[in-house]
This record gives sequence, C-alpha cells and structure tokens, in this order.
Amino acid sequence: MTNAISLQSLPRLAELFRLFNGGRHLNRLAEPGLWAELEQQQQDYVALFEALGYQLAIDGRGFAWFQNEDISATVSNQSRQLALLFMIIFDTQADAGLALNRFHEWRIDRNLLETAFEQHQELLTAEELDVDTLLTLLDKADTFGFTRRQAGHWQLLPAVCRYLDHFEALAEQERDRHGELEQDMTAETPALPNYHDEENRA
Repeated sequence: MTNAISLQSLPRLAELFRLFNGGRHLNRLAEPGLWAELEQQQQDYVALFEALGYQLAIDGRGFAWFQNEDISATVSNQSRQLALLFMIIFDTQADAGLALNRFHEWRIDRNLLETAFEQHQELLTAEELDVDTLLTLLDKADTFGFTRRQAGHWQLLPAVCRYLDHFEALAEQERDRHGELEQDMTAETPALPNYHDEENRA
C-alpha cells in the first residue's frame, strides 16, 4: 500500500515525524499549518507511519500523537506527575464553576497553581510537589504538546483531552461503584418493625 504513496505529496513528512517521534502531540490550535497538512493527507500519513512501525493516533478534537504502549519508567513517572497536575487544575476550576470542556480558555498561572496547591496540599506534599515544581511541570507539559507558554501564563492545548477523558472515566466508575454499593445496602438492610402498627393492634 505504501508503494503507491508519493513522498512528494507529503512535503512535511520529516517535520511531522520528528515531532511525533520526539513524544510530542500535534495540536490544531498551536500548529494549524501542520494540522492542515496532516488532515489533507491523513490516510497516507497513517499508512506510511504504520509501515515504518509507528501507530499514528488522530483525535477529531484536534490533536494527534504516536501511540506507544512500551514506555520507559522515566516517561511513566512524568506522565503520572502530569496527570496529577492536570487533575488538580481541573478539580480547582470545577470548584470555581468553570466548564471543563472549555479548558483551552483558562489562564494557567502561578496564582491558579497556588490556589490548587492550597486545596490539594496534603496530596501534593505527599508526592513532594510544591508550587515551583508544578510550574516546572507546566514547562514539561509544553515539551510534550499538552500546553503552550503565553505571555505570563500557560494555555492548555487540545491534547489535554487525553487526561480529561481518563479523569471522567474514573469519575464514572466511581459513581457506578457508589450506586452499586447503595443498592447492596438497600437490599441487605432488614425491614424495621412498624411499632405504630403494633401499638394499634395491641
């Protein structure tokens, strides 16, 4: 199949490969030109990368990446820390009444992280994370294409949906678990005697 692909029709192949192979996400919001190139030749890029042994994942919400199940311990730890960072940001913004699906409009700065730290201090302290470390993690997230630095703040990019999807799935599982627990408790609770009826019969 790849023999029929003309490399001349993929002028930004090398640029896209370097981006994806470096562990980055391509975001429509941050790199509209590259995203347009990928969209126009999506089938050819997917087929070519697959022939080279890479799985290109494309999400219609505006981001793409190389799917890699075999990750190193270092990358796994970084992903865990980033997950914690995004979790406290989403939780803090949800408490403030903001819509989670509009996260790209949020201004992520030191003030917000200080608020998030105060609300999740016990958890973050246990993970040996402070506000300065969280700021460093935002720069790391920039490296992977989850955020981009603006003038005095960061913006969350569409690729953060990967974490948001995971958080929402966990929340749904937790709701289901509580629902099953309540049903079990209801089924196991013995019926209490109606003492009022006993008195009437007496």
